[in-house]
Amino acid sequence: MSVEFNHTIVLSRDREKSAHFLAGILGLQVGEPAGMFLPVTTANGVTLDFATVDIDIPVQHYAFLVSEDEFDAVLARLVADGVPIQADPHGRYPRRINRNDGGRGVYFSDPSGHGMEAFTRPYGSDPSSPLNGVTEDVPGAR
Repeated sequence: MSVEFNHTIVLSRDREKSAHFLAGILGLQVGEPAGMFLPVTTANGVTLDFATVDIDIPVQHYAFLVSEDEFDAVLARLVADGVPIQADPHGRYPRRINRNDGGRGVYFSDPSGHGMEAFTRPYGSDPSSPLNGVTEDVPGAR
């Protein structure tokens, strides 16, 4: 059997708010609760199980590979919802996307402060792309 990533637990201040936020941005569905978990499942079957906790939550990073069309939809929802975006995980390029590996990428935070990322090309897929390091302004972005 090959090894596949199946699920992970995403600690949140409010599982409903966090799960619905991410599902809404990515165009996914929130599943039925399973005990303390509220699942959001991606197209490749990986489930993010959101759980409400009352502790200091360490910031985690979750990255989602999407198609070019899906990226357009994700970016449009982020802008329409007024979610602050940036081209890098360190916030040096607010209101911008990156063009790394000839694709497009965007970073944003979920309601619990986790770093979320949507991108169209896997890292390192085109190390010679002239677009590596290039960022683009997103009109209307926060």
